[in-house]
Amino acid sequence: MRIGVVDVGSNTIRLLLARVEGGAIVPLEKERVRLALGAEIEQTGVVSDVSIATAAKAVGKLCGLARRGGAESLDVFLTAPGRQSANAEQLVEAITKASSHAVRILSTEEEGRLAYAGAVATADVPLPRKIAVCDVGGASTEVAVGDPKSEPRWVQSVDLGSVRLTERVEGMAAALEEAAKAFAGVEPPPVEAALAVGGSARAARRLVGPWLGSSELAEALRIVETKREQTISRRYGVHRTRAKILPAGLVLLAEVQERLGVPLHVCDGGIREGAVLATVAELAA
Repeated sequence: MRIGVVDVGSNTIRLLLARVEGGAIVPLEKERVRLALGAEIEQTGVVSDVSIATAAKAVGKLCGLARRGGAESLDVFLTAPGRQSANAEQLVEAITKASSHAVRILSTEEEGRLAYAGAVATADVPLPRKIAVCDVGGASTEVAVGDPKSEPRWVQSVDLGSVRLTERVEGMAAALEEAAKAFAGVEPPPVEAALAVGGSARAARRLVGPWLGSSELAEALRIVETKREQTISRRYGVHRTRAKILPAGLVLLAEVQERLGVPLHVCDGGIREGAVLATVAELAA
């Protein structure tokens, strides 16, 4: 069965078309449209009419791609933009009309659980019984802890992501201070290993490799502090819009890694893969 997932996030709108074979997720098509909804929301509290129209058009296009690709089931959802924008109802209404499909807004709990499931399903390293999954998004960061063979038993969300942090402060010192303040009350249970998903984690992997321990993250922060965005984009293959918010993403990854006390291993899967698995489970029930 082919399942399509369209994820409207703070920095990017993404499509995943996939099928599940023997418990493994097989991607068939991926597409994305970059649209900085999170930056607008942080600056003004709402999504502009122009951006609403652009987002709706992009989602309609991606849903069309999924249908033409043979999607038998489609899941369309918003993450932080649906929770944080004062005019989220208008955004949902426009996307629903353009996609001819129901649109839902994920809670932070749902977002953390889907990211956890997607990370576990796509992890390419052995997983012990106590793991964490960190998902640094554009406007929020989710951390989930549990046994990889079951649902997470602890999920917490912090209302700060790479886009929000970039818009909120200037300079590395201020970003570090803001992140520490946001995570002050976050005390995850002890874990033996941790996985990281999301655009910031994948970009960090391009800079220093798939294992993000304290020394690797310190090196990644050094790189983005001492090199221009254009250099980061050209040398490491990081998209220019990602290069702009990468310092903030690295600060948040470093904050989570310090609290977990173990290196983060970057996975390719995440919230969309988790949504595919959730659809399969729901249809099988």
